[in-house]
Amino acid sequence: MSAFAAVGGIALAVLVGFTVVAVFWRYALNDPIFGVEDVSTMTLTIVVSAAIACGAQRGSHLSVDVIGTFAGPRVTRVTDAVARLLSLAAVTAAAGALFVKGSCGLPCGAVTGSMSIVHTPFYYALGAALAAYALLLASRLLADLADFAHGSHGGSDGPDEPGD
Repeated sequence: MSAFAAVGGIALAVLVGFTVVAVFWRYALNDPIFGVEDVSTMTLTIVVSAAIACGAQRGSHLSVDVIGTFAGPRVTRVTDAVARLLSLAAVTAAAGALFVKGSCGLPCGAVTGSMSIVHTPFYYALGAALAAYALLLASRLLADLADFAHGSHGGSDGPDEPGD
């Protein structure tokens, strides 16, 4: 996940640089830069991809544990497993769809409006981030099941939160 963090940090710095230069050129020099929106949009896709993977690993995605408030650890063990399975299915399906859609690329017209930047590598970046998230969900589900099988019936951390 640190690779996602590094790439995301670099992409964010590049995005800020593009934005500062574009604003300066547009308003100070009164000469907007052609294609800066395309480059910014694609760079933002990389930032979002990194945020998905890093946020999942660090447990920074929003979750609300209402069931844990009213039910005991035995109930939350089951509901957490169901939530992880459903999340795993959704994230895996989304990652697969991104890889399939991304593989079409230029023949499908998946390009930006001004500069015709092909979306393929950006679909793949999002797909890779979601695939990493799916692997993380699967590993957490397996760890929870192993804990349960070994007699640990303690509370759970929730479907998207890291373990202690």
